Amino acid sequence: MKMKNNWDYAPAPETTPVEIAPHYGLFIQGEFRASQNGLDMASVNPATEEELFRFSVASSSDVDVAVSSARKALGKWRRLPGKERGKYLYRIARRLQERAREFSILETMDGGKPIKESRDVDIPEAAKHFFYHAGWADKLDYAFPGRKAGPVGVCAQIIPWNFPLLMAAWKIAPALACGNTVVLKPAETTPLTALRLAEVFQEVGLPEGVVNIVTGAGETGAALAAHPGIDKLAFTGSTAVGKKLAEVCAGTGKRLTLELGGKSPHIIFADADIDQAVEGIVQGIFFNQGHVCCAGSRLYVQESVLEEVSAKLDFRMQSLRLGNPLDKNTDIGAINSKEQWKTIQSYLEAGKKEGALLHQSNQSALPKKGYWCRPSWFEGVQASHTIAREEIFGPVLAVMSFRTPEEALTRANNTPYGLAAGIWSDKGSKIFAMAQKLKAGVVWCNSYNRFDAASPFGGFKESGFGREGGRQGLRAYLELQS
Repeated sequence: MKMKNNWDYAPAPETTPVEIAPHYGLFIQGEFRASQNGLDMASVNPATEEELFRFSVASSSDVDVAVSSARKALGKWRRLPGKERGKYLYRIARRLQERAREFSILETMDGGKPIKESRDVDIPEAAKHFFYHAGWADKLDYAFPGRKAGPVGVCAQIIPWNFPLLMAAWKIAPALACGNTVVLKPAETTPLTALRLAEVFQEVGLPEGVVNIVTGAGETGAALAAHPGIDKLAFTGSTAVGKKLAEVCAGTGKRLTLELGGKSPHIIFADADIDQAVEGIVQGIFFNQGHVCCAGSRLYVQESVLEEVSAKLDFRMQSLRLGNPLDKNTDIGAINSKEQWKTIQSYLEAGKKEGALLHQSNQSALPKKGYWCRPSWFEGVQASHTIAREEIFGPVLAVMSFRTPEEALTRANNTPYGLAAGIWSDKGSKIFAMAQKLKAGVVWCNSYNRFDAASPFGGFKESGFGREGGRQGLRAYLELQS
């Protein structure tokens, strides 16, 4: 008699103790303080729908104080020798490493992503950016030979909810290395690790006012972006909001960099290592719940291997474990918020309504509380379908086919976005030929979602402009003189 296999992974929750205060204030002039209007908001754990803590909502008056604090600190900070600024950045990086386990748990509880992603990607990469830019702080004149480098001034930075601590590091580290001061506004659904990062700034003795953090919703971000006292605005988020911010900054003389949405394509050729490609696709769209602006959400497969790729993709998807994000066995965590969950559901319905065939993992039971979406992919997708054109920001993949490299290029480039792309082939010449013609800021070859602090990241077209990371990322934070 054939025995049914009922084996399963034993629960493996992360057990490192963490403390979350019931309320967090704004971080201005080196200290936490309540907002002047007395308003606050709740941050909710998306895996349990339970309130984690409350935080102050900054008014326009609070933003004024934060910008004034940054302006006041600018004089001494910009005159501080580069090697001394670098020491502060190095201390921040080391402290993040020392508190990595704590920050990983906080990131997972506040944002819903699996602990193994927070632990293995988000926190180490955040520390890496502080380490990397610590090295640049006393070498800025060598970054752009023949020109004298100086800071831009007070930098306003608005970051999204998908990589809260990493996005903060991406923006704060180069700004401080270049001698600027900062007013940071984290997303209203994931402010926790940015506020805990403020504790790190206190621990390492970062001078008061060099970094200020104002929390709140869209009104707070709008007040910061429009403030006449800032010299530069850096924004990562949706294309729609990015366009509004571009209008706000137009004609003001403010520096502006935007890292916006994407509808990034994968291209799998028949000569690719199919197993490797499928794993890269799964990691690029499912492991992070699709909560990545560069998520590879369009998959173009050469017609002769479409059936094989589809079968292996579906088989791999069925092995993914969805559930408690703090469990180290979990592959798929919770959707960040109820609003985002509703958006993803609307796209799933649109895909079915327009005639595409939906495939989902067959995990029998989802948790009763929280915002969950099974990993999903559609076959029979046409270029005109909504799911092939619009950014979903969820674990949803649109699969299409092509016959020739020219067709693959035409279809991959047929989008208003231009953030990232992935090419899968065992022919190096083919990869480089395709990469040169893809209209994307980042092209991964036989890999996907690989980042390094020394490599620039950014997009074209409606995916924004400017670069973050590497020597190129320093440029937006510097005034260069001959």
